[in-house]
Amino acid sequence: MVFCSAGEASGDHYGAELIRELKGRVSGASFFGLGGTEMEAAGLSRVVKAEDVAVMGITEILRHVPRIYLSYRRLVDSIKRERPDVAVLIDFPDVNFRLAKHCKRMGIPVVWFVSPQLWAWKRRRLRWVQERVSRMLVIFPFEAAFYKARGVDAEFVGHPLASLPLPASSREEYAAKYGLDLRKTWIALLPGSRWKELKTNLPGMLGLVAVASTKDDLNVGEMIGVIRPSPSALNFDRYEFIMPVASTISHAGLSTLIAKLSFVWTNYSETTPTELPIHLVSDAREALHHARASVVASGTATVQALVIGNPFVVVYRVSKTTFALAKRLIRYPVEIPAPVDEVGNLPIAMVNLIAGKRIVPELINERFTADGVAASLKPLIEDGVERKRMVEDLAEARGRLFTSGGGTPIERVADAVLGFLSGD
Repeated sequence: MVFCSAGEASGDHYGAELIRELKGRVSGASFFGLGGTEMEAAGLSRVVKAEDVAVMGITEILRHVPRIYLSYRRLVDSIKRERPDVAVLIDFPDVNFRLAKHCKRMGIPVVWFVSPQLWAWKRRRLRWVQERVSRMLVIFPFEAAFYKARGVDAEFVGHPLASLPLPASSREEYAAKYGLDLRKTWIALLPGSRWKELKTNLPGMLGLVAVASTKDDLNVGEMIGVIRPSPSALNFDRYEFIMPVASTISHAGLSTLIAKLSFVWTNYSETTPTELPIHLVSDAREALHHARASVVASGTATVQALVIGNPFVVVYRVSKTTFALAKRLIRYPVEIPAPVDEVGNLPIAMVNLIAGKRIVPELINERFTADGVAASLKPLIEDGVERKRMVEDLAEARGRLFTSGGGTPIERVADAVLGFLSGD
């Protein structure tokens, strides 16, 4: 019996792949714990639903403490009751470190897949890894060096996304599936996989849509804060926008949120407000594959854009308190080259950390405006030096996500889990 815990969309996907891999190798294997709909479909008996505990940021987590604590207690009780042979914890450190503590006390080996970014901040949690984690399996090469130098049994297994084949659908098939216009330029918008991320990142992204709707190009001559696009001016002659819906997000809820925010952007005239046309799609990789360029919230989606090779701009917004604390606390070890930008900010986008240099623009908090996004995105849409350079840089960075060992990342994680199941 295997206990699994993944609280985010990316972890849900990796967890589902791992469950399928293990079920194919071990007859009668059973799985329970925390996960999303993908893990449930793969065979996880969900004690707690991932979509019920997916929050982010420091101040944001504080507001959800009672609910998270009750979910955490249900998970602990299930571990005590079922006594699994091994626990597989996938990222999601705020809950998983505490679960690891209970597993350690009960003598249950812990395989941790996808390292929390404690090499960036909260370095004190390294002690928890050393004390509670039996095997750390990491997906970025610099992480293995970081952990091994600090006495942790760590292995770089490669990134699961890097070895996936490109989506097979043609542009024509994709257009027919989602009602897209083949004559237009498609831009992908990936605002995040948590509701709080959506609510903070969507306004700036929809502002970009409003800019594109009132101009025949992404030339922005004034700040979006004073642009008042009227419904009568909306003409989506050049661009169409596609937005993947994460497995942790309700399709209907996202549609309602987009309609509400569209009203804000277009309610500046005497005519009836118009909903900004966003095509909701089901798969992020497929959207990135077919989009000309994209705007991506910092997180796993930036790695998806990296491995697809889609030129993109990184955006993110958190509370002022969270941002101020992060700026003070984030410090990278010597294993990670991290040049600061012109105002002294360290990079946060994983693609820039993998590359060891800034290859994609980062627009964080006050720099995340529709005006700023449009200005950064425009040269990535056009055929020119900037687009060519980014495509080449993305290809080089993608090569760093592979390991020389045999087997896929998921197969290597399964090997580690089976090692504990067999007592090796």
